[in-house]
Amino acid sequence: QVQLVESGGGLVQPGGSLRISCAASGMIFSVFSIKHTDWYRQAPGKERELVARQNSLIVTNYADSVKGRFTISRDNAKNTVYLQMNSLKPEDTAVYYCHVSATSGDFWGQGTQVTVSS
Repeated sequence: QVQLVESGGGLVQPGGSLRISCAASGMIFSVFSIKHTDWYRQAPGKERELVARQNSLIVTNYADSVKGRFTISRDNAKNTVYLQMNSLKPEDTAVYYCHVSATSGDFWGQGTQVTVSS
């Protein structure tokens, strides 16, 4: 059974940094098994939006609102996806969700809260 568990969320001041992680169990990350790994976020009263994506060839794409500030990465040896967030703004406040699209199916984590506030 595949499980994705996010961690690393919390409260940070505007301008600060945070790295959130998504550890996968029950699956193995490889260029053959993973189509793409993503981070989505959902703020109160808003729809879930795609923040960052990394495909099997390590090509990355970002929402315009986070370009130059966020970096998605993946460690296949640890079956873990990361999102490094710098220069955080109050509008980045949301629940962040990890999503993995694999040859075996699509999987979601339970989400981790990120709050940017002074």
